[in-house]
Amino acid sequence: MAMGAADVVPGVSGGTIAFISGIYEELIGSLSSFNFGLFKVIKNKGIKGVWEEINGTFLLVLFSGILFSVFALASGISWLLENEPVRLWAFFFGLVLASIWLMAKQIRHWNLLAVVALVLGAAVAYFVTELPPISPEKTWWFILLSGFVAICAMILPGISGSFILLILGSYKMVIDSIKNFEVVDLMIFATGCLAGLLTFSKALKWMFREHKRLTIAILTGFLIGSLNKLWPWKENGELLYTHSDGRAEYLQHNILPGSVQNPDYVLVISCVLIGAMIIIGLEYFSSRKQAQDHA
Repeated sequence: MAMGAADVVPGVSGGTIAFISGIYEELIGSLSSFNFGLFKVIKNKGIKGVWEEINGTFLLVLFSGILFSVFALASGISWLLENEPVRLWAFFFGLVLASIWLMAKQIRHWNLLAVVALVLGAAVAYFVTELPPISPEKTWWFILLSGFVAICAMILPGISGSFILLILGSYKMVIDSIKNFEVVDLMIFATGCLAGLLTFSKALKWMFREHKRLTIAILTGFLIGSLNKLWPWKENGELLYTHSDGRAEYLQHNILPGSVQNPDYVLVISCVLIGAMIIIGLEYFSSRKQAQDHA
């Protein structure tokens, strides 16, 4: 559910939540198990064998939570972005800030190559957050492409799938489809997501298996670069689009708190700390669970 809530917000990645909660590698491994070898498994071991091969119970529970959260919270998150943007961004800034520390400490021995990977990851993520959105037409192939690209970003800590949708110009399209339950568009989008998951998860699994330290360094850099999008104080720039109810969405730019009439330092810092403590708490309970499992 936490992953679903994060994926709805442009700037926050569900992959970050998965990594900090200790399920990231299991998720990638489970997704990458979908291949043609399953036909052999079903022939030899039947449906039960396939279910065990793909870690079916884990995926079913996880994606049920994600989908429930996306459908239940889409309207609420939209309301918060409209009415309490500074506090919401501050909360997620705290989430990612704590995630950077927790992810970086996974690398016990830093070397020059890991530092370079960190800097490159940060630069890529920062560049992505600065990309201007485009305004495409709503076609089936574009919805499919949006799902494919966005889901690849969603499972990467630090790269927000929702923000990728915003850049592609399809964020409003997808949110409206969820709110109005437009089945055909949602099925096309889900097909793109599924294709992206099954393709990209194999690459990630290989990276973790062969170059784990560099992979974590790059992902940590992604988180650092994504802080640019999560800075709480912003001002409206170019008009992006107008909702059906008349609400306008603007391209936003970061500004210093001194430029704001009421920067509300105490409340903003409190939201940052709450976000950070949630991540630290998740990591604490995850570590305890892993220790109990090993015991």
